[in-house]
Formats: sequence, structure tokens, C-alpha cells
Amino acid sequence: MKHIQNTKINYSALFDEFRHPLSGAVVLFSGEVRDNNKGRDVTHLEYEAYAPMANKMISEILAEAKSRFKLNQAACVHRVGRVEISGCAVVVITGSGHRKEAYDANRYIIDRVKGEVPIWKHEFFADGTSEWGQNCDCNTEGHDHHNHYERAE
Repeated sequence: MKHIQNTKINYSALFDEFRHPLSGAVVLFSGEVRDNNKGRDVTHLEYEAYAPMANKMISEILAEAKSRFKLNQAACVHRVGRVEISGCAVVVITGSGHRKEAYDANRYIIDRVKGEVPIWKHEFFADGTSEWGQNCDCNTEGHDHHNHYERAE
């Protein structure tokens, strides 16, 4: 599966694609662009990624989560390029026999993706300025791995 894409994420289709007969619980997280950040009005975001490494790392994170949380399915897709306000930037879907594992795994996956995968967020503000932001709030919650890849100019 391709985890990095430059087109709109169709989470409804992803949700349908990842249904599993053993899953009594399926959790879908959609990370959407909000219109403000730290008191500033945001007009849109643009994401960049080192796609070959990002795809590999997301695949590894999903495989680890499937094993650790006994998931029947797990998926993650992150958008690159321009994403408008209320647009979907990332989706994580997890499914397991019971809701606790599905919720815990979903949170684990998004935290790992935001904290480790080489994806960079460029925020554009209403005042005409922009800045490269952090995808991660550095809340690793005891995760073994945590990296911030610097974006090359």
C-alpha cells in the first residue's frame, strides 16, 4: 500500500477497503487542517515528505502495531501537497476484536507517524507569512523510537 499520496484522501473508501470479518471494532482517525494555530489564522497547509523512506517507515509502524495490539487490519495514508482548511491531511484506520486495542493502536500509530516519519508541514497564515511547523508535540508516551528529520532546503 502507498502511504504517501498527493491527492485527496478518500477515507470512506479506505474504511470500506479495510473491513475485516474478525473486527468487532474499527477506529478511523482523520487529521484535518484547522483554521488557527497558536492564536494565528491559518489559510492552508502544505506537506512535503521523503516518500520512499516515509512509505517504508509507515509500513514498519503498521506491522509493529498489528503485532503488538493484535489487530486484524491497520492502514495509514498521509497527504502531501496543499491541504485546505477542513481538508484531511492524514488517516489512520485500525481494527481488532475489541475497541480498546483498536483505540490504543490508532493513537500509537499516529503518534509514531507524527514523531518519526520524514513528513514536514508548512503553515501559511492570513497575514501573508508562513513557517515550517513540527508535526510532533514530542509526547512520546514511552515509545522506544523518536526522531525529527530535518527538512533540507
